[in-house]
Amino acid sequence: MSGSTRRLGTSTFSYTFAEMKLESFLMERLQSTWENRVAWNLSESGVHPLRLEELAVSEEDRAALFGQELGYTQTNGTPELRAAITSLYPAARVDNVLVTNGGSEANCIALWHLVERGDEIVMMMPNYMQLRGIARGLGATVRPWALVERDGRWRADLDALAGLVSPATRLIAICNPNNPTGARLSSEEVDEICRIAGRVGAWVLSDEIYRGAELDSVETPSIWGRYDRALVTSGLSKAFGLPGLRIGWAVGPAPLVEALWGVHDYTSIAPGALSDRLARVALARRDFIIARTRGIVSANYPLVKKWIEKRAPALTHVAPEAGAILLVRYRHPINSTALVERLRDEQSVLLVPGDHFDMDGYLRIGFGNHPAYVSSALELVGAVLDGLA
Repeated sequence: MSGSTRRLGTSTFSYTFAEMKLESFLMERLQSTWENRVAWNLSESGVHPLRLEELAVSEEDRAALFGQELGYTQTNGTPELRAAITSLYPAARVDNVLVTNGGSEANCIALWHLVERGDEIVMMMPNYMQLRGIARGLGATVRPWALVERDGRWRADLDALAGLVSPATRLIAICNPNNPTGARLSSEEVDEICRIAGRVGAWVLSDEIYRGAELDSVETPSIWGRYDRALVTSGLSKAFGLPGLRIGWAVGPAPLVEALWGVHDYTSIAPGALSDRLARVALARRDFIIARTRGIVSANYPLVKKWIEKRAPALTHVAPEAGAILLVRYRHPINSTALVERLRDEQSVLLVPGDHFDMDGYLRIGFGNHPAYVSSALELVGAVLDGLA
């Protein structure tokens, strides 16, 4: 992008978009091609989705749903939905919130507005690779900041981050809780990331879509309210188990949110009217939904852990702290994409290969489905791996 004003605090924005060449988003193409064609899908990173009848349980909610006019809603989200979202972020106001079509749109328009050719982005790795692909397409340099395996956890190397950030750094991108490791940052670590960003005036974009899916039921700290250049992206797809609603949001300083709304005018324009309505129902029932999610991940992780330990030392892993996903490391001499293709073709099981996160030798396993489903699919995976061993 060239020629954008980057000014905040005005209702008029001007954008000039240069040629943008996007690299293939390998993981999304793999999933969109195969997840509905295989018999066993362990590539999904969220929990098994709720059905409509489980979400809208009251007669009042059902009547409102069937009485909803199918026109355009308020394009940045109805005031009622934005007010419901502010309840997740202390002291936030409705003008701090923009509703988008999924957290992925929130990420997309944030980079589209903030990043220009020649900027530097420091990105937590491994990570959901959408941000890297968009930043590179915009002509930015992406500098990876790797989580490190230490003391039985994936940990943030804050000294390494401090060494990567420079006056050219426009944005630091984190995912907390992290996809694909299931790691989470502490309050102290989030504060330190903000301090490092503040030295050069960089933005911090915190993808928090897995927040609420903690195995120990202790909520992951948000970056909201810790730094004047912090932007949260999130939504209902993962911890809420409602990916089909395609409701996400960005929460940040009001002038930035207004600017992002201007980009949103060029993308999907508005959330769906039924999705906006159902999102309000979901947020009103957040305690129930989050308890369900935490119950699923707490019950299913031990199944995966036992399966991995049965095959040690050929398989090892670091325990996830949040989310229905983990990275398992394998010792077999085969590329991870080749292994995933073999599992798909021989057993009709879909996993995500580690090389889609620049981590060959790993597989991402999603364990958010019903326990019997997860166990049955893992046994099929094990049959192939045992044969390789």
